[in-house]
Parts: sequence; C-alpha cells; structure tokens
Amino acid sequence: MLSEVFSKKHLKKDFLSGLIVFLIALPLCLGIAQASHAPLFAGVVAGIVGGIVIGALSGSHLSVSGPAAGLTAIVLVAITELNAFEIFLCSVIIAGVIQVIIGYLKAGAIANYIPASVLEGMLAGIGLTIIIKQLPDAVGFAKNKAAVMVDADDGFLVNTISTATQHIQAGAVVIALVGLALLILWQTKTFKKISLIPAGLVVVLAGTLINALFISAAPQLALDSSHLVKLPMPSSAGDFFRQFSLPDFRGFGSLKVWETGIVIAVVASIETLLCIEATDKLDPLKRYTPADRELKAQGIGNIVSGFLGGLPITSVIVRSSANVNAGAQTKRSAIFHGVLLLLCAASIPALLNLIPKAALAAILIFTGYRLCKPAVFKHMWKGGWTQFVPFVATVVGVVSLDLLKGVGIGLLLSIFYILRQNIRIPYYYQRSTFSEGDLIKLKLAQEVSFLNKASIKETLEKLPENSKVIIDASQTQYIDFDVLDIIREFYKVQAKEKKIDMSLVGFKNVYKLPATIPERDIVSGFLNKNEVPVRSSGDHRKLLAQLKKHLNNNTKPSAA
Repeated sequence: MLSEVFSKKHLKKDFLSGLIVFLIALPLCLGIAQASHAPLFAGVVAGIVGGIVIGALSGSHLSVSGPAAGLTAIVLVAITELNAFEIFLCSVIIAGVIQVIIGYLKAGAIANYIPASVLEGMLAGIGLTIIIKQLPDAVGFAKNKAAVMVDADDGFLVNTISTATQHIQAGAVVIALVGLALLILWQTKTFKKISLIPAGLVVVLAGTLINALFISAAPQLALDSSHLVKLPMPSSAGDFFRQFSLPDFRGFGSLKVWETGIVIAVVASIETLLCIEATDKLDPLKRYTPADRELKAQGIGNIVSGFLGGLPITSVIVRSSANVNAGAQTKRSAIFHGVLLLLCAASIPALLNLIPKAALAAILIFTGYRLCKPAVFKHMWKGGWTQFVPFVATVVGVVSLDLLKGVGIGLLLSIFYILRQNIRIPYYYQRSTFSEGDLIKLKLAQEVSFLNKASIKETLEKLPENSKVIIDASQTQYIDFDVLDIIREFYKVQAKEKKIDMSLVGFKNVYKLPATIPERDIVSGFLNKNEVPVRSSGDHRKLLAQLKKHLNNNTKPSAA
C-alpha cells in the first residue's frame, strides 16, 4: 500500500478525483458540524484526519472517510447533555480505542455475512436519499436550512421535497441543470476525447463562472452567500490554530462520556464495514478491503480527531462513491482530499466560498442516480422474490429511516427467506407404489437443524400403514438432537403401531439409533415380488435401475 501512495502511476487521476471529493466533502463537513451543534471547524478537522490519517492507514483503495450524518443525532444529544464540546471529545477518543481493539479481535468479518441483495438495496437507498437531500441546494432553497439534513448516511425528512420546492431560486436551478447536462454529456462518445478532465471539476468551474456572470449581467439571478460554500476565514495563522480544540480530560471520569464512546464505536464500526463493502462493489477493479485493518485505521483516526477537536469519523459512501465516479485509482485521492481541506481551510477560504452549492448538488444528484438507476431494480427483479423483497425493503428503510435501520430490515427479511427455505428442504422424498405395498425413501439433507423438526415430524406421521420406509442419512453431516429424538420415537412406537417396516441407513454410531434391517434386504424383497413399480413419485425406470445396481454392487444408491 505504501508503494501505491508514492507511485507516479495514476497520479493525475487521483489528484483530480481528490479535488472533486474535497469540493463535495467541504460543505458536508461544515453542515454536519452545524447539525451536531459543534464548532464548524470540528467538521473540517474530522475531514482532514479522515483523508490524511485514515487514508494513509486504510487498506481501502477508494473509500473516503470523514464526519457522517449517521452519527449526528448521537453527537447532538451527547454535546447537549455534557454541556461542553471539550468533554465530548473524550468520547471520540474512547470510541477510537474501542475500534482499534475490535480490529485486533478480528471482528470485521461480520461484513462478509451481509447478503448481496441487502448491499445492493443499501446502495440504491443511499442513491435515492442523496437525490432527495440535494434538491434544496439544487433549487436554491435556504429557508430553515438547519432542518434539512446534509448527507445521505441517515434517513431523510418526509417533507424534504415539498419544503425544498416552496422557494425556488432560478439562478440555482440554471446552475444545477447546466451541471447535470455537462455530467450527462461527459458520458457520451462525443466528449470521450476530453474525458480526462473530470466532469465534476468542469461542473464546479462552470457553476462559479455562471454565478459571476449573473452578478454582473443579471443580478436578479445571482446567488447570495446562503447559496454558496461557507468556510471560516481566519485572519492570521494564530486565528487558524486557535480553531483547534483540545479535549477536557476530566471527561474520562464521566459515565456518560464512556457510554457515548461505546455507542459511537459500535455505530461507526457498523457503518464503516457496510460502506467499505459497498465501495468494493463499486470498484471497477473489484479490489478487496481488509475489514480488520480498516477498523484499526478508523480507530486511530478517531483518536487523533478527538485530540485535535474533531467530530467522530466513519467511512462515508457518499464521498466514496463520488471518488469512484471521479475516476480515482488509488488511496492517494482520499489523502489528497484531506490535504486540500487542510491547505484551503488555512489559506484560500475566500476563493472556495465563491462555489455555488447548486453545482455541488448537481454532482451528488448524478452520483445518486448512478447508484439507484432502473437497471439495478430490473436486475434484482430477475433474481426472484427472495432477492427482490429484501432489496426493496432495504431501499425503503434506508430512504425513510436511516442506513442502519434499513440494512437491519433487509437482513431480517433475508434471514426469513433463508429459514423458510431451510424448513422446506430438509430431505428428498421418493415414493414408489408396488403391488405388495409402498416403498418410501427419505434422503436427509447435509444439514438438518431444529428448524426442520416440524416438517419431518409431519412427514413421518403421514407415512402410510404397511409400507417399507428407508431413512438415508449417508450424506448428512449434522442432525439436530430434536430431529433424532423424533426419528427414534417414531421407530420404537408409531412405526410398529402402523406396521411400517423402517430401515435407517448411514446414521453415525454416536446417534445411538437402533440397528435395523439393511436397506439392500428391503430392496431385495421388493424386487423379488415386483418387476416394476405400479406408481412412482419419480421416474420408475431410473428408480428400478438404481435399486438393481445397488443389489449387484452391494452399495447404496445415488440420489435421484
């Protein structure tokens, strides 16, 4: 990974991608700090640390870390109850230490158990949320801005769209539409020759120039400061460094601080694992991010952020997906974005404050569309109900609630379908009717759990009287104790009452089931009295051939 950072390969693409992510991350860092009732500079500090520190330590090639709106509610409540931001910083440090410990405990593998349908739903839900949340900036809505969330890592207010359209600023709409048009044109063959220039950079420059043109030629369309990027402007080096806050170490003696730190660690770790999994899916080269290394990097980042007066940090899918779409190739793009945040916050905030938020909104809306385009829904529909239902539920949950709750709903539905499928296929059932009676074979699955108890019990109870039954466990690796108990009791009691001749094949000695007549003896008796089955649940010729082969070779028949 270090060789990747210092290599000259893809240097131009990574720098330009870092520039685009920086332009997107800057207003988000400020907005999240404002929504959390923290100092605005705390959001910038978190963005700088997320880019430089975590970017350097992370094993991810394309993930971008920074302050996330998913933690806004937790941070807001904690700062309000602790009544001191410097005390709250102790919680950020504690969260970082816990994340490092989780990484060393190798708990990051939990992300591998998230189904693809849930991950796809999470991405599509985030895409829709990005579009919805960027509408206020795209149409120039500024009234009661604090009530409008600024990131797509959590849910959205139901009235966001209607609220945003109550006030439309024509100049912002023009800039957003021009930006979207440029982004679309940049995907066509006509603009392929100049596609080395990132479309996002062109959109930002175009938006800034258009607003400058409005100011000079059409003042009624010009955007005021509420529609532009807002970055604090220190007048000296001393003013800049005074914006950093040191933690009040007395906070480590507060139980509330420790409780908050634990909550932040858990939520931030889950969001990070989900985001790096999603980012790896977006990576055109399909590279893999070591989850445990990522948790360690995030933990160290949060420790540093806490000591420097920054907000808690996670891997953020909005910035990460924008990084991918901007053409980033290596982790340098994340580091560049952090360096740019540091340099620009210290040196040229006035220049950055000329950028219209509508231009950034156009970039994010286009990014959101690429995550939730109709082709994604069509693909999941073709996967069947077991894929489509969890996918749609995750989308709806992420959009209407928040990322973690949406993923939780999708996981619950996926587990439901897994359990439902497990219950329905505990064995392969084959029944053939001969003139002398029925021959029934139950071939148990590789894993038979307690979930299969009801269906196996019901099947045994419905076995016809005077039949010959073979229960084959030769391919089974695990049988739950409850299922074994049902088979044992049926063999001892119900089978004798119903005059069923039962043979148990392939059961291990550790199960302590009674010895029975070998399967070949039962089959031999049937073949001596019957040339072919009168009626069979499967192909009777195939069944007969299997039975004859079994007798001739003195081996068990293969699965039909």
